[in-house]
Amino acid sequence: MAQAGPQPRLPEEPLAILTRDGKRHEFRVEMALTPDQQMVGLMFRPSVAPDEGMLFDWGTPRESSMWMRNTVAPLDMVFINADGTIRRIAERTVPYSLAPVDSRGPVRATLELAAGTAERLGLRVGDKVEQRIFGTAR
Repeated sequence: MAQAGPQPRLPEEPLAILTRDGKRHEFRVEMALTPDQQMVGLMFRPSVAPDEGMLFDWGTPRESSMWMRNTVAPLDMVFINADGTIRRIAERTVPYSLAPVDSRGPVRATLELAAGTAERLGLRVGDKVEQRIFGTAR
């Protein structure tokens, strides 16, 4: 059966991004761990709070290809290597677009944040993500 509305909020965990200038930005992220949770993601959600997001844990490094089908809110997508470093950032993805947004190499996880977050916080490739799945949580 096709998904017709947003999935219930998923379990949340802390995540922080440490930028090259030493600033630490903290988030509460929903954990999308199962294929069903990952397929729906943030579809149909009207907005994402500035300090929230969704972390898609692929388990082991792999190519990540996301799209914005049925996704109302524009997003920044952060593709994260197995060691917690940011590999690629796709900023301000287009709502409802079927165009693939690719990691451009194997990643352990993909983080979706509200559009404009990467620019607002000065996030860059190489910045470190602190979270349990990378073994980098504080």
